[in-house]
Amino acid sequence: MTFDGYPEGTPSVADLLLARADDDHPAVVSHDASWTWSESVAASAARARLLASWDDLEPPHVGVLLGNEPEFLFWLGAAALAGAVVVGINPTRRGEALAGDVRRTDCRILVTDAEGAALLEGLDTGVPADRVLRVDDPGYADRVAAHAGVAAADVVAAVRPDAGDLYLLLFTSGTTGAPKAVRCTQGRLASIALRSAEAYGYDRDDVAYCAMPLFHGNALMALWGPTLSVGGTVALARRFSASQFLPDVRRHGATTFTYVGKALAYVLATDASDDDASCTLRRGFGTEASVADLAAFQERFGCTLTEGYGSSEGGVAIMRVPGTPVGSLGLPSEDVVVVDPATGLECPPAEFGPSGELVNGGSAVGEIVNRSGAGRFEGYYDDPDATAERIRDGWYWTGDLAYRDADGWFWFAGRGGDWLRVDSENLTAGPIERVLVRYPDAAAVAVYPVPDPRTGDQVMAALELLPGRTFHPGAFADFLGDQVDLGTKWVPAFLRVTRALPQTASGKVTKGSLRTDGWWRGDDPLYRRRPGPADAGLAYEPLTADDATALLDELAAHGRAGLVAG
Repeated sequence: MTFDGYPEGTPSVADLLLARADDDHPAVVSHDASWTWSESVAASAARARLLASWDDLEPPHVGVLLGNEPEFLFWLGAAALAGAVVVGINPTRRGEALAGDVRRTDCRILVTDAEGAALLEGLDTGVPADRVLRVDDPGYADRVAAHAGVAAADVVAAVRPDAGDLYLLLFTSGTTGAPKAVRCTQGRLASIALRSAEAYGYDRDDVAYCAMPLFHGNALMALWGPTLSVGGTVALARRFSASQFLPDVRRHGATTFTYVGKALAYVLATDASDDDASCTLRRGFGTEASVADLAAFQERFGCTLTEGYGSSEGGVAIMRVPGTPVGSLGLPSEDVVVVDPATGLECPPAEFGPSGELVNGGSAVGEIVNRSGAGRFEGYYDDPDATAERIRDGWYWTGDLAYRDADGWFWFAGRGGDWLRVDSENLTAGPIERVLVRYPDAAAVAVYPVPDPRTGDQVMAALELLPGRTFHPGAFADFLGDQVDLGTKWVPAFLRVTRALPQTASGKVTKGSLRTDGWWRGDDPLYRRRPGPADAGLAYEPLTADDATALLDELAAHGRAGLVAG
């Protein structure tokens, strides 16, 4: 359970909590209730003693299946003080997948509510019924109260939690495969909290608005941890709501927030007011927002947004620094390079055409690799094969694709499965998505391969429309014609127009079901690029049943029917 990479004196999360034990500054605000830091730490200490009442668990793994509720934060504190482990359970998982998440992380206690209990009903989680705690059950408060009054320092003295103690199991987003449980020690989270607070300017007067899920690293590492380290205030929203974002910011006086993916696009789609820029927001931190959404959000709300590249694993971090080109990930702090995964050799710099299009993607795009070592990656829980796949030859392999320009700036090119081969040319989804997401009516875009009837792939794109928008094929074709950096082979051959792209609970688009459905399955409106010579002009038309039959026949004629899912 102990990670050996921390020198003596490295702070733990328990240390950060003890520093707040007598602090009467507001710590948590949720709905109409609030707790000071001293009250919050005391609440955590009571729950830590409740854990200790099960003397057969050493140390316990506590599965927390809750929305963004104060109880989630109190149990995070309890685990830190007691030297226990919190497993954040993803509430979007269902059935055996959900039960499997609980079992394979060795949870011995579950903390949930009526909503979570309904998801767990009938499932074999391996957790006895008497160790499933319902925070909205009338007897729960009495059970916690029986352990109240203990000093946090006494709890810590009894178990002596260390920086190297395992503290969190964070499930990966699952965008490229089954979610894996990332190990995170107390020392890792505490060091991230301290560094992030300094880097992003957190201070005691900050009110951090938390709408991203607390089971995910974004909310814990970039919001709760830094706020704890400076003694600021966390304002909780049970879940993200675009319509409630600004009212919540105004009600709580929020100064900072975090986001993932298309959250900004949804907020920007709400009705604007003349005084939006006068709200209390000063900054935000997140990932994967479009260039246009970043600029529009900062202008509308008068705040500064910072983006970075990273993951729950912590093997690589790339940050935007002064001078970073628009759209670039930025620069790494370690020996991070782009490598051809087949040869292990560093890829050559990207070359661009006169309109800014990438012209040597086949050779310039490779995998992001940390040659310095594992970085802050502490392994996957009980999954040595997956850990070994990340750490090969002493390097950390992210599985993500990128290219670097001649000045060394990194540009995201997609996930490991985002390669396409079109007309014998290797392409990746990332550069194409960066162009398509400029379409004014799009909230998000996903690009992925579908089989060409004869050989290789064709480009397919799925567009998620903003609320209240209607797709017009002619307007989309005109938009594409105006994008001077859209490579000639990047133009989508097929389109799926949808109100909601499939996504993980943290807001990241996942493409597995899109690839499976292709253009041959699903209820969304489907379009194809109009066949014919290039000089006839770019146009899109609905994909009819007869069109689909003809395409399937063509695939079969060339022996490729097996590439289309039934």
